[in-house]
Amino acid sequence: METARYNRQIILPEVGINGQQKLQQAKVLIIGAGGLGAAVLPYLAAAGIGEIGIIDDDRIEVTNLQRQVIYKSSSVGKSKVLEAAAMALALNPSIKINAITEKLDAKNAISLFEQYDIMVDATDNLNTKYLINDACCVTNKPFVYGSIYKFEGQVSIFNYENGPTYRCLFPEEANDVRNCNDVGVMGISVGIIGMFQANEVLKMVLGIGELLSGKLLVYNMLNNEQQKFEFSKTDTNTINTVAFENKYTSVESGAIEILAALALEQINNSAVVFLDVRNSDEYPKIAIKNGLQIPLDRLEAALHQLDANAALFVFCQSGIRSKKAVEILIKNSFKNAKSIAGGAKALEKAMQKGTVSVS
Repeated sequence: METARYNRQIILPEVGINGQQKLQQAKVLIIGAGGLGAAVLPYLAAAGIGEIGIIDDDRIEVTNLQRQVIYKSSSVGKSKVLEAAAMALALNPSIKINAITEKLDAKNAISLFEQYDIMVDATDNLNTKYLINDACCVTNKPFVYGSIYKFEGQVSIFNYENGPTYRCLFPEEANDVRNCNDVGVMGISVGIIGMFQANEVLKMVLGIGELLSGKLLVYNMLNNEQQKFEFSKTDTNTINTVAFENKYTSVESGAIEILAALALEQINNSAVVFLDVRNSDEYPKIAIKNGLQIPLDRLEAALHQLDANAALFVFCQSGIRSKKAVEILIKNSFKNAKSIAGGAKALEKAMQKGTVSVS
């Protein structure tokens, strides 16, 4: 650990060497590389968060530069997350940055969230905020919320240690909320709120201060007024694996994924086959009585081994190869095939409280 780099925060009694080690071991995912993300990222990177993921499929536009200050004019047209990752590594080459040039959706949220400790909502899309909340509930991970409307910003922490969720505060999924593209925004607004979010992340990792769990901080940029509103957890809006599956990845929607926990509910169903498309030397080993292993590169040649009427739950190591396998199966008239989100790693976690053998 580079103690010289972090000297000014290490000498704080609330941080110290032990606190810096906590930061180094932390894994944080920033969802959105726009205004809020551009404010959060540099401070987490500079503080020494050991692993930071950034997910966004957007490219830099000239209108972004007024508030997304980590980007250069020469970067217009380039991938936001790739440019953001380069900036963060130039600032602190001792950390790990994962640049994910995808859009967060129901197909990748669960497997992605499993890899991180804390999620940071740096989005301006209401539907995505509900998705983040719901995926955090399923994976039991906290997320730091941020939102901007004109000159006012909001910050909170949801699902922290089974605390209140986003749906406890905002139960209704209204679709008429306008973003900064519609109503405008000052660059300084996203900067202030983004730094509030970074502050909550650091406090959470270090275990210091009073977190905004169960509290909504509202800050007005024009008059510098700051208010905190308290709210409680409600049981009526809890999202579990079944609710997530029904809402985001139902058969009716044509989705090809299923959550590991839901798949395992069918382990005693003789009409279900758990198809492992990994190579034989990959771990963890998943031993299920109705399991079958056919490596992806041999799948098309071995289709005769499969029952076209069976429900096929396909898994690999992390959920990437299994999606390709499902595409092959569907193309060859195996209509009831789904990829297990998160693959063998997700199955292993879901099995920890069960009776299925994992070695």
